Amino acid sequence: MVRRLILVLGDQLSPPNRLSSLREADPGRDVVLMVEAAEEMTYAPHHRQKLVMVLAAMRQHAEALRGTGFEVRYVRHDDPATSGGLTGELRRAANDLQPEEIWLTRSGEWRLERAFDDLEVSLSAPIRRLADDRYLCDAETFERWAKGRRELRMEFFYRDMRRRHGILMQGDQPAGGRWNFDAENRRRLPKGASTPERLIISPNAVTQGLIAEIATLSPDGFGELDAFGWATNLQEAEDLARHFFADILPGFGDHQDAMARGEPWLWHGRLSAALNLGLLDPLDLCRRAEAQWRAGRAPLNAVEGFIRQILGWREFRARDLLAEDAGLSGHQCAGRRQPPAGLLLVGGDRHGLRGRRGGRDEGSRLCAPHPAADGDRQSRHAAGRRAGGDQRLVSGGLRRRL
Repeated sequence: MVRRLILVLGDQLSPPNRLSSLREADPGRDVVLMVEAAEEMTYAPHHRQKLVMVLAAMRQHAEALRGTGFEVRYVRHDDPATSGGLTGELRRAANDLQPEEIWLTRSGEWRLERAFDDLEVSLSAPIRRLADDRYLCDAETFERWAKGRRELRMEFFYRDMRRRHGILMQGDQPAGGRWNFDAENRRRLPKGASTPERLIISPNAVTQGLIAEIATLSPDGFGELDAFGWATNLQEAEDLARHFFADILPGFGDHQDAMARGEPWLWHGRLSAALNLGLLDPLDLCRRAEAQWRAGRAPLNAVEGFIRQILGWREFRARDLLAEDAGLSGHQCAGRRQPPAGLLLVGGDRHGLRGRRGGRDEGSRLCAPHPAADGDRQSRHAAGRRAGGDQRLVSGGLRRRL
């Protein structure tokens, strides 16, 4: 008898002790469900590198869970029996396994939350949805902070988060006597400036297989696959993080917003894709950055700028946009001119916003949009509608728009 059927989504690839739905799971009595849902792959134009990254990470995560003793019911997008959707596969697994309960960590998309609402009333097993505490500010805390404010400014939210988590603080005051070093982080890139060597992750065997698979399924889709270099498992993500803290963070502050023709990375972090898949922990990244400053290995403006991307922008946009999508908030953030959250990546990465070289869009060649808190927005904006035409993905006998 299955006690719990636990659905793990494609951006919930954290170790079991870091994901609320798996933290109390018993490998001997519970079954994990993971689904490569064609509906999620095709509801908007996705960069092909994103498809490879997410699916490769999901397949490796499933094997890692099996290695710890879990039974994983893994449904591939080309499974002849698949329904093609998350809710359809959750219903099919519930009917097959007859669990006592269904557990899942809440998604970051209102669209999916409403779909699970609709499903909940039709299943015999009760569904328990747990908060995603990998985010450092839960919905209730954000609503309490926002209540009574005439406008929501990320800067004030960010200061509150610094106090709450004790990040870059000296007693009750900000380190260095200032909350924000943004003025020091807008320097122009000097002509002929030497840029740092970057660690590019070589595709492992699983990722190589997905590159070939997506190339066959979507030969004319948006985004080139030959330059894939994203982390797709915990070790690769940790390698990127170590490289960033040791070699990139010291120079990150001055030029964190810089862009230059023919320079796709500069000092940009390249950590957001792994962070948003769940392969990196946001609070851990903040504390490691702070440790670099306290050890004298990185300047304060670089460290504060990096932490602000996570503790400020990432947390603020996730909660504000989810409330906005749900129609629960009438607030309008003052000066909302920054790129949509789907393009705002930790460490200054802005996938899809690259200069052109020789007429080629660098975003298409090197950058893949990442799973973000505002799923629909990030897909529409990051893809930039550059997919064009009536391109198709054929999967499981179904012809779907990519």
